[in-house]
Amino acid sequence: MRMRRKKHLQERLDAVSDYILKVDTSVLDSRECLKFPCFFNFEEIFNNTNSIHIEIGCGKGTFVVNKSIENKNVNFFAVEMLENVVVQAAEKAKKLGLNNVKFLNIGADYLLRYFPLESVDAIYLNFSPPYMQDRYEGRRLTNSNLVKAYKHILKKSGFIYQKTDDKDFFDYSFNSFSIQGFKVVDLSNKGIENDVVTEYESKFLALNKKIYKLKAFL
Repeated sequence: MRMRRKKHLQERLDAVSDYILKVDTSVLDSRECLKFPCFFNFEEIFNNTNSIHIEIGCGKGTFVVNKSIENKNVNFFAVEMLENVVVQAAEKAKKLGLNNVKFLNIGADYLLRYFPLESVDAIYLNFSPPYMQDRYEGRRLTNSNLVKAYKHILKKSGFIYQKTDDKDFFDYSFNSFSIQGFKVVDLSNKGIENDVVTEYESKFLALNKKIYKLKAFL
């Protein structure tokens, strides 16, 4: 079911246009648009040369906004496909006057067009929809094509953190990273260093639901 377009959405998007970066949407097929790279100039965007972190599927922005507050020396990009949702995240960041976070209203399969080889220090995948039915594997944020893309843009010293409440998706992701040459550590019983609790996570913790976590690195 398609999400209903929020009332006054365009006006709200216009009000946070300084937080949601404009991207070229003239090519609708992500595989085609990769032939025409539009790499971001991070220094121009943030006016510094700080490290680059990406959250993919940022939802309403609780995680990336709090990470931005706690890590002023890190530049964050937050990726979210849904306009209805990304506008709420951008509004949070703007209300707080954060200058180290920007939002991208695109799918993860467009990352290679905007982020050059070995340019990213960290990637966060927080409670992505598991899509565990076989016919939806292409939608999983840890399918083989996307993991290859993460490996391409990630620095050799970089890392990926993933959190999920779905054990099958966790196992799938662990295997997917391993196949692509990542070293993978199960942090489910240890926790993630300097972690920030997401909206979904707070709900799951209140229900005593187990959270599965991993770190993947090269």
